[in-house]
Amino acid sequence: MELFTAITAEKTDESSPYELVTLNLHVPDAGIAELLISKAEIPEPLPFVDSRSCYQRSRPTGIYKSLGTPQQLLLALGGNRPAGQVYFVAMGLTGIRTAMKVDRNKPAGEQNGLHNRWHPDIPSCATVKNGEVVKIECVDWTGGQIKNDDCADDMRDIDLTRVHYLTGPFEIETAQPGDVLLVEIQDVQPFQDQPWGFTGVFDAKNGGGFLDEHYPHAAKAIWDFEGIFCSSRHIPHVRFAGLIHPGILGCAPSAEVLAEWNRREGELVTTHAHLDRVVAKPPEPVNVHAGSASGDIKAKVGREGHGGNCDIKNLSRGSKVYLPVHVAGAKFSVGDLHFSQGDGEISFCGAIEMAGVITIKFNVIKGGMAHMGMKSPIFHPGPVEPQFGPGRYLTFEGFSVDHTGKQHYLDATIAYRETCLRVIEYLRRYGYDDYQIYLLLSCAPVQGHIAGLVDIPNACTTLGVPMDIFDFDIRPESEVVKMDMGSCAYTSDKMNK
Repeated sequence: MELFTAITAEKTDESSPYELVTLNLHVPDAGIAELLISKAEIPEPLPFVDSRSCYQRSRPTGIYKSLGTPQQLLLALGGNRPAGQVYFVAMGLTGIRTAMKVDRNKPAGEQNGLHNRWHPDIPSCATVKNGEVVKIECVDWTGGQIKNDDCADDMRDIDLTRVHYLTGPFEIETAQPGDVLLVEIQDVQPFQDQPWGFTGVFDAKNGGGFLDEHYPHAAKAIWDFEGIFCSSRHIPHVRFAGLIHPGILGCAPSAEVLAEWNRREGELVTTHAHLDRVVAKPPEPVNVHAGSASGDIKAKVGREGHGGNCDIKNLSRGSKVYLPVHVAGAKFSVGDLHFSQGDGEISFCGAIEMAGVITIKFNVIKGGMAHMGMKSPIFHPGPVEPQFGPGRYLTFEGFSVDHTGKQHYLDATIAYRETCLRVIEYLRRYGYDDYQIYLLLSCAPVQGHIAGLVDIPNACTTLGVPMDIFDFDIRPESEVVKMDMGSCAYTSDKMNK
């Protein structure tokens, strides 16, 4: 279907000397008034010299008069739309279609184009051609449970059985088991009418986080987007460019792959029951959402479905992701969009979570799994990321010795936790409270690395904080000036104490 950018009369008049066209109004993300022509007496091919100009056609003569660009036409009309006149512009190639829309005013669990489990039996919500570019809308990963306000009660009380909503699955034409689906991320953007996101800490009794032994209470920060930059009223004196990306994209597992996932994680739960924390989550049927599936199929998805998540911050614009295909049609899904994220996403709800639109091109590589020797996804990062330079990161290190002084053997998790605590201790000197820093480390473009795993008994990890995200000097040799840093959003009971 051809896209036409146009302004048309509110009514038509058969005596008018101009061509009359029946149009349906459509307003795309680009913000220019676009209209899809449903009925038209327009010759093919369109006799336009410039496919980006607007034209007016005289009925008696058939002559097309150029009216300039759509923007010039909008300016000239000044909001007036004369009856009986139609202005239009051919856009040439077919526009990028939206393969699936979401309704942010409707519960995510009631939308057939969303689901919150990985399972091969979830029905496809739409079909995409091999080689096609499409836009896909996504809700935020909580399905809209977190609000833009200054109270973290919603973070404390979040229903974690109603989260991680993905858009899909999409059937990709020609994809078969053994193929590889090449996913090229062309763009990721927040909705224009929702230019904000959130970062949160869950209560230790309801989800917790990487540092919940130290910071057990719920908290959150709201981030406002200004073009490619973001800032927060809850963490002042900080501003940085986002590396916008999907937290998760993938293809559905086969029944055999899913069974193996559940087998090995079930074994982990059984053998580590002595630990004082959850080590894996077995299938949870409560509040399962399986798209359009119902009855026995939905119940089966609840009994067997897997959460599945990655949260790799480098899967941004220009990235190529190579995904193994395990089922016919691939059944691709995507969601959990992030404006920015730090390595590790340590607070759990720890990126700048947002709702938005992702633009993707799909290509099927036949027999790709065997050709690439693929057992898990491969990705090629795009060229877009915040530019700080190697000399602009203040880098902290930690070892596998926990906060009680206990030595652990080559434990990179303990080492990274201690590294994060070293950063919190350092930055609190400037007036931030610990929760503000915890939230910041989770969502800012920090660089986390494993520095060493061979020097027994210690693993060594590092965390690089870009100094230029602050509007003051945090270098070790600089003077420390403690400032009023306000507060992140806490729960009502904590604020009232």
